[in-house]
Amino acid sequence: MSKLLLYFLFFLSSSQLLSTSFSFSNSTKLCPGHQSRALLHLRKSFSVIDNSSFWGCDYYDLSCSWLYGTIHSNSTLFLFPHLRRLNLAFNDFNGSSVSTRFGRFSSLTHLNLSESLFSGLISPEISHLANLVSLDLSGNGAEFAPHGFNSLLLNLTKLQKLHLGGISISSTLDLSICQFLGSIPTSLENLKQITSLNLIGNHFSGKIPNIFNNLRNLISLGLSNNNFSGHFPPSIGNLTNLYELDFSNNQLEGLHGPIPSSIFKLVNLRYLYLSSNNLSEVLETNKFGNLRNLIELDLSNNMLLLTTSGNSNSILPNIESLDLSNNKISGVWSWNMGNDTLWYLNLSYNSISGFKMLPWKNIGILDLHSNLLQGPLPTPPNSTFFFSVSHNKLSGEISSLICRASSMEILDLSDNNLSGRLPHCLGNFSKYLSVLNLRRNRFHGNIPQTFLKGNAIRDLDFNDNQLDGLVPRSLIICRKLEVLDLGNNKINDTFPHWLGTLSKLQVLVLRSNSFHGHIRHSKIKSPFMSLRIIDLAHNDFEGDLPELYLRSLKAIMNVNEGNMTRKYMGNNYYQDSIMVTIKGLEIEFVKILNTFTTIDLSSNKFQGEIPKSIGNLNSLRGLNLSHNNLGGHIPSPLGNLKSLESLDLSSNKLIGRIPQELTSLTFLEVLNLSQNNLTGFIPRGNQFETFGNDSYNENSGLCGFPLSKKCTADETLEPSKEANTEFDGGFDWKITLMGYGCGLVIGLSLGCLVFLTGKPEWLTRMVEENIHKTITRSKRSTRRKGARRK
Repeated sequence: MSKLLLYFLFFLSSSQLLSTSFSFSNSTKLCPGHQSRALLHLRKSFSVIDNSSFWGCDYYDLSCSWLYGTIHSNSTLFLFPHLRRLNLAFNDFNGSSVSTRFGRFSSLTHLNLSESLFSGLISPEISHLANLVSLDLSGNGAEFAPHGFNSLLLNLTKLQKLHLGGISISSTLDLSICQFLGSIPTSLENLKQITSLNLIGNHFSGKIPNIFNNLRNLISLGLSNNNFSGHFPPSIGNLTNLYELDFSNNQLEGLHGPIPSSIFKLVNLRYLYLSSNNLSEVLETNKFGNLRNLIELDLSNNMLLLTTSGNSNSILPNIESLDLSNNKISGVWSWNMGNDTLWYLNLSYNSISGFKMLPWKNIGILDLHSNLLQGPLPTPPNSTFFFSVSHNKLSGEISSLICRASSMEILDLSDNNLSGRLPHCLGNFSKYLSVLNLRRNRFHGNIPQTFLKGNAIRDLDFNDNQLDGLVPRSLIICRKLEVLDLGNNKINDTFPHWLGTLSKLQVLVLRSNSFHGHIRHSKIKSPFMSLRIIDLAHNDFEGDLPELYLRSLKAIMNVNEGNMTRKYMGNNYYQDSIMVTIKGLEIEFVKILNTFTTIDLSSNKFQGEIPKSIGNLNSLRGLNLSHNNLGGHIPSPLGNLKSLESLDLSSNKLIGRIPQELTSLTFLEVLNLSQNNLTGFIPRGNQFETFGNDSYNENSGLCGFPLSKKCTADETLEPSKEANTEFDGGFDWKITLMGYGCGLVIGLSLGCLVFLTGKPEWLTRMVEENIHKTITRSKRSTRRKGARRK
């Protein structure tokens, strides 16, 4: 076997160890006798032409020793499992295979088998050497077993140097997600037999080199999620066998300019992904005429315009998935390709004004949101399970024909000008329906009562319409319901306490309706145990705050976010959204994080005191009790809400001091205690150093930073025991008993003194004087009373 001209040696870190003399000092660790004998036996098993080896207990260097022979699986070489460095480079092992027993060197950090005439399959056990930092297999006639190279890259996570010159990698080279930097090496063009090249998810940058002239066997090429820029290399057109091409998501600068005409000549292409680049051109649909085998086409997130000409419906006859979202497509859509095959069509974030028809018989996902669609609501085919036309300009009523879509799972009609009454079938037309979003339209009338037992509904969003009547009791059978948003309507009802049986309910929004009355206790044992977003603001609720429900909110108590997988509510096709008022701002969360928590009971008629049990909700992020009639003191257990970011208790009738415990809320960004009757000094420390006057306005009894009013000496003192007694509204028996105890001890002591010493003169005089004064006062009082009677 001929040898390569260029070799790469890797033994840099051991250069000082392998000195020319290699004389051992007293500190050198000597091998046990049996290992020394084994090393000698190993050398004798080869024909040694040059004696240049070095060895020790944890290293063995036989490089350049011109050894000749075969390494058998029973070789004494494998009796040293604790070897850290092994160098067998530049020898002649006569076509030996790389034995499976190399995988037993579990402590090995450096392995060099280069230029030693190994052949056959490289044992997959090499990938078990998890501590390898450097591996050199170059200059041999060996090759990787199927999937052996991929296993090598996946398992050798500490690897810093890898030399594979001259090694056959068979037909697949997968270097995805390996954190490679710089340009693609042009030497890849020498892999003439390779059929699959995957460089996805690295940090390659610059222009893609023109290396594809020799790679004519490629059928799959993946270069997505890198930082490439410039134009497509012209040699791409030579890959006539290519059936998958992925250049998507090169987002730093992107591949710019038009799509090269050579791509449209790759007649075997089935999958073409060019999304998220800077491609810009007026793209005529007839350019795709030769790509009759294309199954998936993704040109999303570019700057493409689309024009149709001639009989465009015959183009892409086998297309199943088409994504043209986030481009510059405008006008009426008329390209009806893949009538019988298309199941996924995404045209969102364009400027499409309408459709002549929706001809796709078998389409499952139809995403048309964020366009300029006008006129009546288009009816999706019966096969559709995802249909979104949100953020358009559609008008008119919902046709009952939509209820024929019996496979529907997600129906999003939000942010349009749709009006009229909701069809009665809307709650039961599909047993698979999980999301129904009608937010921000002009629907009126009652919410249908037609939810059926066993339904799959998870998210109901009717926010910002003109719906009235009662909350439908049939919602109680929606056992999978997680989000219920009825805010900003005209619903006139009492609090739907029966929703507390829905164990999966996490989000409840009833704000800005006409809910009224007391929030009465429920007979349910643990109501609303999963609830973590509660918005009852701007209604007419009255009475005490619902302490029983506050005690049941287990989802806001003792949540260990470090052990939680942070994710958003929803699924792969749809993620829930919500409007909340927090930190004084109305914010739309287009995604709801599973760790977000808030309670908003503001702008009602609640009265009484804030319950101390609210301090148990220690995972709460936002609390708004403003604009009610709450009285009493601010409970000090609010200092237990360590995750709290916003606290609004303004516009109530709260009295007393601000608890010092609130200064322990180190995440608090917004504090509003204005328009109450609070008194005393404002606590200092932590976040309280950042709040301005607005947090304390219209509390005439407050003083201290940041207000201009200075505190007097009495105001800066902590509340006295007397004040605390008054706060508790009762008699402090502990202090009283302490007084009795002290008096008893003093009395007994004086008694003993009298008994032991007789009648002391000073004590006799003091007692007699006090008795005389008491008698004299008594006589005077008697004479005054007698004079009044006369």
